[in-house]
Amino acid sequence: MSLAVVSLCVVLALSPCALASGDGNGNGKPLVTAITKDAATSLYTVPIKDGHPLVIDLSGALVWTTCDASHPTMECHHHFCMHAHSYHPPDCPHNGYGHADEEDPFRCKCTAHPFNPFSGESATADLTRTAVTSCAPESLLAKLPAGTVGVAGLARTRLALQAQIARAQKVANKFALCLPSDGEGIAIFGGGPLFLLPPGRPDVTAALAGETPLHKNKDLPGYFITATKIAVNQEQVQLYSQEPLVVELCSRIPYTVLRPDVYRAVIDAFDKATAGRKRVTPAAAPFALCYDSRELGSTRLGYAVPQIDLVLEGGKNWTVFGGNSMAQVSDGTACLALLEMKGEKGSPPPPAVVIGGFQMENNLMVFDEEKARLGFSGLLWGRQTTCSNFNFTLAA
Repeated sequence: MSLAVVSLCVVLALSPCALASGDGNGNGKPLVTAITKDAATSLYTVPIKDGHPLVIDLSGALVWTTCDASHPTMECHHHFCMHAHSYHPPDCPHNGYGHADEEDPFRCKCTAHPFNPFSGESATADLTRTAVTSCAPESLLAKLPAGTVGVAGLARTRLALQAQIARAQKVANKFALCLPSDGEGIAIFGGGPLFLLPPGRPDVTAALAGETPLHKNKDLPGYFITATKIAVNQEQVQLYSQEPLVVELCSRIPYTVLRPDVYRAVIDAFDKATAGRKRVTPAAAPFALCYDSRELGSTRLGYAVPQIDLVLEGGKNWTVFGGNSMAQVSDGTACLALLEMKGEKGSPPPPAVVIGGFQMENNLMVFDEEKARLGFSGLLWGRQTTCSNFNFTLAA
């Protein structure tokens, strides 16, 4: 067996999936597929071939899996080879664009460097144009959910999954994610619309709660937005720095992490706003604030706790209600699901806020590379639905 990076996956092999109807003008068909949350790792996966899933990584530059030794390879001069080397994994040696083919020494086989962000391991591998297969050695899949065969990078690169689908299906370079808290969520590559049950509800992608510019980071290929301030219980949090806050969206981590100065300010503000609530001490690790959930009260947006607002560039708020702020750690205990960032002195400097999976669940997000915009619905509980209410038996 040998490792391969998929430069052009066979998108029609996604299963279960559906192709939405084209527009009749020669434009392509968006691709729809389920998203599953792994209970053991809190990671999200999409099925790629024969039911074998890949882990979703919003920061991943490549789509990688393993394949048989007989797989075809690309040549070093191919433009995809250049794109594969645009981002280099940490601690991975720079060893050129390729190596001589064993059977044809005059042919240069392109190499790439797939990265497993969950184990921190990377490898030197061939770049191939083959269908995704399932033949991964156990050592390469460390810390990935059981049954997965690799990682589906969705970052802002030419070789990310959505970019490949856009080229292959002749659809827009955009995708929508609706991450589930349980059951199955939904991903749409190339457009919309998205209708959730019960029948008769409007297209969610046409009724988003907010939109904000997407920014690029020259060192990292992920998705970055800007917040001008943070509010707890609709009162502005006093931060040490008055500079705009860089915010990253990351599917690799279960909970949102904040730079230490931002974390302390938000925790203190939330602590003050919940002064009359019954606490559970000591707090359940890794959280700082835990409460007797039987006395919190509830709303259609989750526990009745102060809302947390990221006031974004453009004026819209990314609002975290009780359904996305409080993690149920036991029958009687719920904790504020925010964590303090570690290793914040790295290079390049980290964002002020990294939004994790828990805070993105049941919130439709539309990543539009062509317009460089992020759209979001807000917590769908407020519309009396969830990301698991898409009916895969109906036409998209």
